[in-house]
Amino acid sequence: MLGENFVYFFTVWGFFVGIIFGILKSMDAEGLFTYTLLITIFFYLFSHIIIALYYRTIAAKAYNFPKEIHERDLDYFVKEINKREKLIDSACKITDAAVKMNSEDIAGQKL
Repeated sequence: MLGENFVYFFTVWGFFVGIIFGILKSMDAEGLFTYTLLITIFFYLFSHIIIALYYRTIAAKAYNFPKEIHERDLDYFVKEINKREKLIDSACKITDAAVKMNSEDIAGQKL
């Protein structure tokens, strides 16, 4: 949908929401007109904000993504994580061996 059509649609939608809200909340013609006008203006301005943000995000996504650099960095991170996992596994094995030796020493002292 074109931005212009979105603004038209949202403004008309705001007009009808304003009429419904005005009928429910106001007791006279001036209140109905005021509610309808304010709500329609709000929807009109809100639709322009939405369109502006939409076009800004489309323009921001049009840059070149440096895939090779990111892949190289990710490969480096994977290697580092694997090194750290091996280090942690060896530390766990040493700790388990120490706990086992300690429990054997305590069991030997009790006998």
